[in-house]
Amino acid sequence: MAEYYVIGLMSGSSLDGLDVCAVKFNEENSRWKFEIQNTVCYEYPEHFQQALRQLPDATAYQLAEMHTGFARIQADYLQQFFQAFPDSRKADLIVSHGQTIFHQPEQSFTTQIGCGATLSALTSKTVVCDLRTYDVALGGQGAPLVPLGEKYLFPEFKSFLNIGGICNISEHTDSGITAYDVCPGNTLLNLLAIQSGKTYDTRGTIARNGSVCPELLAQLSSVDFYQKEGPKSLGTEHLMRDWWPLIEAASLSVEDKMTTVVEHIAIELGKVLTHPTTLITGGGALNTYLTERIIHHAVSEIIVPSRQIIEFKEALIIGFAGLERYLGRNNCLSSVTGAQRDNMGGAVYG
Repeated sequence: MAEYYVIGLMSGSSLDGLDVCAVKFNEENSRWKFEIQNTVCYEYPEHFQQALRQLPDATAYQLAEMHTGFARIQADYLQQFFQAFPDSRKADLIVSHGQTIFHQPEQSFTTQIGCGATLSALTSKTVVCDLRTYDVALGGQGAPLVPLGEKYLFPEFKSFLNIGGICNISEHTDSGITAYDVCPGNTLLNLLAIQSGKTYDTRGTIARNGSVCPELLAQLSSVDFYQKEGPKSLGTEHLMRDWWPLIEAASLSVEDKMTTVVEHIAIELGKVLTHPTTLITGGGALNTYLTERIIHHAVSEIIVPSRQIIEFKEALIIGFAGLERYLGRNNCLSSVTGAQRDNMGGAVYG
């Protein structure tokens, strides 16, 4: 039996913070088991969240500066993590997703900041990063990355829904795996929550107190993205270009906007959640009202796991994807991303 101690780092499009997941992976006869050791989400200060939101419109110099700066912030959080959990210093590998700033696979590029060389130098650990670029170079979407990890780490499930800044699903059948981004998620909900003086809508309290606006709901559902066939993926820039202007232009209260966006998300997810059971994870799974509306619209039975799996499944699987790269194995599936072939994505430092 081979054992690997890995720390996965995930920072999603909702910009809420850095998820750190320390996990031990065991492989025996091509079967994987995992044991999560420790997890922490280090919430980003509001000024840093705002800096990340503004980065797509920043100068080239500022983007380059933040590429290294983000890695330094990751290293600072990791030092806190090592102090809190001294055993985690024994980790063999750090895998960093980085922070996506641009995602334009149709233009053949995707950009995640967080310099792997800097992170490796500051932590004295081997680092795997830049997991999406090679798949995009091969004509793929570079996303989703999680289906391979789901296949090996959660074999008891065949349908998965992740609600982060963007909602994505994957379905595992005898003929293969299909996965794609479905619709916006927490990114839009968090922007509306900020207008109410909150970082996010805890348990969906704001949305529960509003009313659905049929006109805005129809506009949101008419976005061109929904006419595309998979594989397909979304970046924050797509949300800000195609959905957010419609929301901003609506003469509605924040509560009514929030309720309408929640209903839109639930309806779009309901259209694709047709498997008998679906495992739901991501920060959005903690939004009670959103989960209720998804259950209302979906045929699938929604399975809610432990809070640790809800919050850290992506960081866990990012760690697994980086481990596969470290071991010299494919970690991107062409059936999921649309690339020319299955491939081994990621740069290794250290």
